[in-house]
Amino acid sequence: QVQLVESGGRLVQAGGSLRLSCAASGGPFSNYYMGWFRQAPGKEREFVAVISRYGKSTNHAGSVRGRFTISRDNAKNTVYLQMNSLKPEDTAVYYCAAANNWVTTATLYDYWGQGTQVTVSS
Repeated sequence: QVQLVESGGRLVQAGGSLRLSCAASGGPFSNYYMGWFRQAPGKEREFVAVISRYGKSTNHAGSVRGRFTISRDNAKNTVYLQMNSLKPEDTAVYYCAAANNWVTTATLYDYWGQGTQVTVSS
């Protein structure tokens, strides 16, 4: 059983930057592919980014590509999402998740954090 706890979400102005963190415990962190998802009011949970077990490979959704960067530090059991050039449409609850395979579908992830709110104002 893996526990995931996100942090770093807050209110920021459009064009600003923010770094989210997800701390993992209770399992072998490096065994997991780690993903970030987000969910805005009235919308389905949306894939944001995924990173392989040792950080060799990443994939970012087209809506965030070039602005967001996923990374991980296995020594700290932590995955990050660096968000730059934030837009109001990035406003959502952001979730960290762990999976045993390279997947981008929310239902295929095994463990989830509680989420952290990111609000981008104009």
